[in-house]
Amino acid sequence: MQTVYLDNSSTTKPCEKAVEYITDSLKTNWGNPSSLHTMGIEAEIKVSEARKEIANLIHCREDEITFTGSGTEANNTVIMSLINKKHIGNRIITTSIEHPSVLETVKRLEDFGFEVIFLKPDSNGVISLKELEEATNENTSLVSIMLVNNEIGSVQPIAEAAKIIKKKSPKALFHCDAVQGFGKLPINVSALGVDFLSASAHKIHGPKGIGFLYCKKGTNFSPFITGGGQEKGLRSGTEAVPLICGFAGAVEALPELNSQLKKQQELYNYAYDKLSEINSVKINTGRNSFPYIMSIALEGYRSETVLHFLDGKGIYVSSGSACSKGKLSFVLKEIGLDKKIIDSTLRLSFSRYNTKEDIDILCRELYNAAKTLRKA
Repeated sequence: MQTVYLDNSSTTKPCEKAVEYITDSLKTNWGNPSSLHTMGIEAEIKVSEARKEIANLIHCREDEITFTGSGTEANNTVIMSLINKKHIGNRIITTSIEHPSVLETVKRLEDFGFEVIFLKPDSNGVISLKELEEATNENTSLVSIMLVNNEIGSVQPIAEAAKIIKKKSPKALFHCDAVQGFGKLPINVSALGVDFLSASAHKIHGPKGIGFLYCKKGTNFSPFITGGGQEKGLRSGTEAVPLICGFAGAVEALPELNSQLKKQQELYNYAYDKLSEINSVKINTGRNSFPYIMSIALEGYRSETVLHFLDGKGIYVSSGSACSKGKLSFVLKEIGLDKKIIDSTLRLSFSRYNTKEDIDILCRELYNAAKTLRKA
């Protein structure tokens, strides 16, 4: 049975170069990068090389990259550091469709006296810059807006938002969760105007358990994990050198992003056209959406039932964010979809390794599911 993997927003299959770099590190370069002997120095060199690789991709300084255990940890680090900066202001602005690692963390800060403003997106999942401007004032300490939504692929106007934030509240810090956009969209942190940016390796065919936080030079944050003083005291704990090397391998293996984006759009358009031919399928995302994520519904059929039907055919999709674990999507609710559609929604997320043949197999089995399964 052929495997068709269409759940790449949850995680991706590690690419050959990532696996090669991880294996080499485990076998030959397993020293502690904090040690002063030769093996430690060699490990530190590998960590530095990886840091440079990532910094080059987002056009920043090497010392602006701090390795973390995940994108979630990076997000938590930025937000929780506000506890020590309450004097700047106690207003936090974010959107109602952020990843739970942002939403749950800002809600925690409400217990510390922070005011949290949640911007609601339109039906396409994009926030209003006018509402952002109205919400931003001199008491704003942090704005956190994701680059690409993990369920519907909506892309937020980050650069435009940054200009508004800095104009209305120059002292406010701007954080961007770029976990779904990093390695897929060209990113220049200076052009975006962000102070912080989070990303993760396992979304770009790297290993799980490693991410990074970009922190603009001159912008400080309080360490979330303290102890041995690794990562210049910003993230203690012995560096996971094999995972960091694997991250570097995944970045090295990335194709030229603009060219790949065009190829991905072609695959997305092909999927859009083929799925539109199936009467039971409703496509929740637009034709010009981020071409790595598509939200669809097999109307009248519960998503979990269809998911398991497809699973039995070797086709792997999700019923929403992997972090939701089967719960109805709050993101789809926020953009105004009917509960019945939400209950029938599947998320398809593509990678550069997917093909038109994968789409053909998916469409065939969705058609069979509509014929075979009993409507909810």
